[in-house]
Amino acid sequence: MAANDPAFLVSKAEERYSDRLDEIAERIFSDREKRIVMLAGPSASGKTTTAGLIASRLESRGAKAFTVSLDDFYHDQRDAILDENGKPDYETVNALDIALIDSCLEDIIKNGTTRLPHFDFVSGRRNGFSDPITLGKDDVLIVEGIHALNPALISHVDPSCQFKIFISTLTCIPLDSHNWIPTSDNRLLRRIVRDYNKGAFSARDTISQWPSVRDAELKWIYPFQESADVMFNSAYLVEFAVLRSHAEPILASVPKD
Repeated sequence: MAANDPAFLVSKAEERYSDRLDEIAERIFSDREKRIVMLAGPSASGKTTTAGLIASRLESRGAKAFTVSLDDFYHDQRDAILDENGKPDYETVNALDIALIDSCLEDIIKNGTTRLPHFDFVSGRRNGFSDPITLGKDDVLIVEGIHALNPALISHVDPSCQFKIFISTLTCIPLDSHNWIPTSDNRLLRRIVRDYNKGAFSARDTISQWPSVRDAELKWIYPFQESADVMFNSAYLVEFAVLRSHAEPILASVPKD
């Protein structure tokens, strides 16, 4: 009876997801040297959401946690590296201000305080810095972004104080007895809904960008996944049922050609 009960299915999905996050938070909390958490993964794998959930679990254990998005470290669009089509390439690690990332991490590790930039994607420019944040001896800084495990960003950070997480979306739902829903299709659907709801891109735009996003993942993201201390699967058993009502009207706007 329980297997056919939607509420039971949702409950078990929540339990599985939450238990895994608890395990990761406990590993970080139990090793007080791990003050810098680097969380990486491909587009729409759930990096920002996961960083926030881990932060809340660390705080429930008594450790103050700050989350930092590497998206705020982009160079201004006017200084952006261009791809082969002459458009700004936001997928390469060189699109980030690596010197500024190094400076902020060094400040927080050596001095316990730093100020973080904020990038405005509407204007394509950095629009100032945060008030100073202070990291106490038992506090944790969680840095999330597609390039968070790239050695170019963390080579100057003492490995003993790093905890590395790689997040992906390993979908486990079969289409039939021989074919499974591709992991990348799951993430594309998430990205379509996210981009549309943020007013950033239409479904057509997101789909047209996807091949270049996937190519960049193979070059800039997946080569560093094996360096992670832990892998986290953010695929959510009931997410297709939830996304359907959001995605179908958006996808209906895509021309058939």
